[in-house]
Amino acid sequence: MAHGDITHIDIPVSDLKAAAAFYGGLFGWQIEAPPGFEDYPMWRAPNGISGGGLAPRGEGFTQPRSYVEVDSIDETLARVRELGGTVLLEKSEISPTSWWAVLADADGNAIGLYEGSTEV
Repeated sequence: MAHGDITHIDIPVSDLKAAAAFYGGLFGWQIEAPPGFEDYPMWRAPNGISGGGLAPRGEGFTQPRSYVEVDSIDETLARVRELGGTVLLEKSEISPTSWWAVLADADGNAIGLYEGSTEV
C-alpha cells in the first residue's frame, strides 16, 4: 500500500516571484516552473534530493504541507478512513501518470499523498 517516503513539500505563498527570490536567496534552492505548471514553481535543494513547490496560498492551505509517496492512493485513503482520519481532498490527477490527495490525521494535521511518476 504505502512505502512512506516524504518526497515533496509545498509551501503556500501569496507572491510566487517574491517567494522564489526569498527561498532561492536564503537556501540556494533552484526554482523554476515546469512546462504546463507555470503557476507552480518547483524548488530543488542543493542536495539534489529534497524538493517541493511554491503553491498559491488559499483557503485550507495556509501552512507547509509534506507529501508522502504511496503505491496506491486509493488503498491509502481507505486505510485513512479505517484508522479514523479524514480525507480532505480525494485523489486528483496531476498528469496521466501521477495523482495526489490530502488527508488529515486525528489531530487535524494535513498530509499530502503522491502516487505515480512525473517528468519534471
